[in-house]
Amino acid sequence: MEKLTPEEVYNRLLDDYDIKSLDGKIQFFLGDVDIIVKQKDVVGNIVQEWLEGWFKKREIAYLPSDNPQLPPDFYLDPDDKKHSLLEVKAFNRDASPAFDLADFTGYAKAILKEPWELDTKYLIFGYNMSDEGIVTIKDLWIKNVWEISRSSDKWALNVQYKNEQINKIRPATWYANKAKFPLFQSLEHYLSALEQTLVDYPDTRALSIGWRKKMQDSYNAFSGRKITIPRWEDIEEIYQGKK
Repeated sequence: MEKLTPEEVYNRLLDDYDIKSLDGKIQFFLGDVDIIVKQKDVVGNIVQEWLEGWFKKREIAYLPSDNPQLPPDFYLDPDDKKHSLLEVKAFNRDASPAFDLADFTGYAKAILKEPWELDTKYLIFGYNMSDEGIVTIKDLWIKNVWEISRSSDKWALNVQYKNEQINKIRPATWYANKAKFPLFQSLEHYLSALEQTLVDYPDTRALSIGWRKKMQDSYNAFSGRKITIPRWEDIEEIYQGKK
């Protein structure tokens, strides 16, 4: 089995496989009836399963994760679950990204213990589906989590907030030319926004106590790279403007 990095997977799909030139369809068989599926909301999950099939057919090493709530989806080195981590996302290219990046509270806890999750690469498929159910991949990206994240009016980090509950971390429209909220410039700024959201959200205020130092120490110990997470008040104007 060949071991590839996330970037190499991206390049193979884009250049060698020429994925943007291909057409596909989703078929469902039951008894003597078969149909072409035309519901766009199922494409995202199918793309992830298709990628696993692509790995198998090309004898590319991988190991699927057993936790769908947190990244990654795949370990590209089955012998090393701390490097070459890949998360797969897909969205209708005719609309804004509607997928979740991670469960908010679970993720904030998990990265303290497993800081390598922060180095997960996001392989993102932007697809179109025609009225006849023909699927094409219009765009493909490989990104770090902070490169597809932003702030928001209410929270330092863009999240799904319903019924006074924060559920998920939500993405930015990273490919837009003009956006109200800019993308985060670094991992450290992304973590600053995450910490501030933990502080501001009553259900995670207790978790936020000491979180910044624990996160710095944990990531430094794992990566050997010293990071310093700034206080949100020192960078807030960059991402939310003057108030």
